[in-house]
Amino acid sequence: MDTWVWIVIIAAVVLAVLLIAYIATSSRRRRGLQDRFGPEYDRTVETADSRRTAESELREREQRHDELDIRELSPAARDRYFEQWRAVQVRFVDSPGDAVREADSLVQQVMRDRGYPVDDFDTRSDAISVDHPHVVENYRSAHGVWAANERGEATTEDLRQSVVHYRSLFEELLGRGEAVAADQPISRDETPAEARTDAEVEREEQTRA
Repeated sequence: MDTWVWIVIIAAVVLAVLLIAYIATSSRRRRGLQDRFGPEYDRTVETADSRRTAESELREREQRHDELDIRELSPAARDRYFEQWRAVQVRFVDSPGDAVREADSLVQQVMRDRGYPVDDFDTRSDAISVDHPHVVENYRSAHGVWAANERGEATTEDLRQSVVHYRSLFEELLGRGEAVAADQPISRDETPAEARTDAEVEREEQTRA
């Protein structure tokens, strides 16, 4: 067999190996992004021009996130923020709109304290999507209601749902989800102030006694 034929065969084999390696590497990277971002991966792919563009955007988020100094809250800070959230829920009873504003501000305070960027909403949501992909869409919905409320267009039910969504992210950021989640979920039939644990009710009864 002529030498040039062997050269062509070898070149074809090398190209095939390189192609297989590229496909395998791309597949691993894609699975890594899917595992890390979960539903946020699907959302980004749906809104991007192509899957490649979406995956490039997600990798850029990871790179920016890796440059941040994300830190845990101190026990004292967690306790302080936890009590501030309770005040937000109480505030909802008399002033739902103000409660949503306070919830938005409180979430930003916690983010700042933990080392997340808070310059603008898109930057905040992108950073949150890396560590908390399962609640970032809740954050977007909550912020959307916040914006509608500022325009005077949000209903009471919108505001209620916004507080619920802010709360889901707040629990993640606080780093003591079990303690926060001990409260009963806020339903349509109860205001946030009424979503209390049995222990709280017992303490109130003891205080009255």
